[in-house]
Amino acid sequence: MVFRKPPDGGWGWVIVVVSFFTQFLCYGSPLAVGVLYVEWLDAFGEGKGKTAWVGSLANGIGLLASPVCSICVSSFGARPVAIFSGFMVAGGLMMSSFAPNIYFLYISYGIVVGLGCGLLYTATVTITCQYFDKRRGLALGLISTGSSVGLFIYAALQRELIDLYGLDGCLLIVGALSLNILACGSLMRPLESSDSTPPEKTRVDKVPDQYSVYHEKEKTVEENISILEKGYIDEKCANNMPDYKQDSILNKNVLSSINVNEKDTYKKKVVEQTNFCKQLAKRKWQLYLNYWEETVVLFKNKVFSALFVAILLFDIGGFPPSLLMEDVARSANINEDDYRMPLISIIGIMTAIGKLTLGILADFKWVNTLYLYVTTLLMTGAALFAIPFAKSYLTLAMLSAILGFLTGNWSIFPYVTTKTVGIEKLTHAYGILMFFAGLGNSLGPPIVGWFYDWTQEYDTAFYFSGFCVLLGGFLLLLAALPCWNACTNQSSKLPPNAYSYKVASSA
Repeated sequence: MVFRKPPDGGWGWVIVVVSFFTQFLCYGSPLAVGVLYVEWLDAFGEGKGKTAWVGSLANGIGLLASPVCSICVSSFGARPVAIFSGFMVAGGLMMSSFAPNIYFLYISYGIVVGLGCGLLYTATVTITCQYFDKRRGLALGLISTGSSVGLFIYAALQRELIDLYGLDGCLLIVGALSLNILACGSLMRPLESSDSTPPEKTRVDKVPDQYSVYHEKEKTVEENISILEKGYIDEKCANNMPDYKQDSILNKNVLSSINVNEKDTYKKKVVEQTNFCKQLAKRKWQLYLNYWEETVVLFKNKVFSALFVAILLFDIGGFPPSLLMEDVARSANINEDDYRMPLISIIGIMTAIGKLTLGILADFKWVNTLYLYVTTLLMTGAALFAIPFAKSYLTLAMLSAILGFLTGNWSIFPYVTTKTVGIEKLTHAYGILMFFAGLGNSLGPPIVGWFYDWTQEYDTAFYFSGFCVLLGGFLLLLAALPCWNACTNQSSKLPPNAYSYKVASSA
């Protein structure tokens, strides 16, 4: 598919609006799962680490499957994937209302809902990047605030629905709301070139030479026919036919009854089909090799390698507060009368503000988005270290606001990835990075829960979380130092279509 130049407007703003509501509807409940987490603890009586797997899977499994999600979006387009994923999210939420135990929730809420969210996230980010270039930071910031606004609203909404209809009724209603994703997905019109013609039916002579693994000389039709006849005779001998002479006489009699021109035409068709299948197999194998060669080239980029480590450690340490902050307050024996607003709602609204603010900052030429991202990591690590010292609702609310704002760096992460590897490799690279982000999301909350089950307090868990985020930030900072540019310039040339991140800000 050939894409025209990003319009940076027009129907792109419709894409931004529907992508915003798509992320709002699909991520509202999984991000506000902290409200459900407390209810599941009471309903099933399992440990904190075991119960935390439900929310961590819902937020991590879609990211773990990002390479598959990227392939689906590249193969089928954003609109079909979004519509299909809408059914997955809605169906998973409704199935969760009938969960008899925590293990059922692992499948219905953790895997089904999580995978649907991952597909929707990849679809919305990919189609937005196709429609925007100069205003990409703003567009990504706007659509990513959808999940944060969803967290803010769904935290209060789910608590109210639980009070009115119980946990099962809450999940049924939230699942019904998610069906609106189908309407949003139908408006994700692909950006295709207006003068592009439909692809022609693939023919043998249309298979490019670049897909040939072995560049041997193609045999003529007559040579291939001789080979087919020789193979036929050899096969007959191998099958122990009774009499070769009688078989030859029989073959001559049969062939004599068939028109010579028809026989030649049939043989030529067989040869053409054989050559086509041969070239098609070579092409598919070469595409497979190219995929892994591009992956190796990506990891030769120091910034990209440090980026995947940083996103893994950031999600291990930075994601648990959004899931466990309500239980942190309850474990600190904070009176519920002091609650002016759920802590998860504070995280949600500040995440929306952070995504929008950081997305706007990323569009300024004098702002280095990589250094901006590193700064958010280091500040997040410091805030996590401060959580054990918060013993009142006010201090927890302030830390929730800070962590929520800094978590808004998700809006500039696709921007950083694009600048690191280029728009041509965005889908490939982003799928790899989201896999490691999903791994961190899946492991972070259970690790914190296990720390609590082991020590009966959250202090050690958040010291560990803060250390992970700080370590990832420092590694990324070291990889982004300007000295690496000088080393790269003196080294051998990069392979074609390889990109390196220019860490020096434009003056």
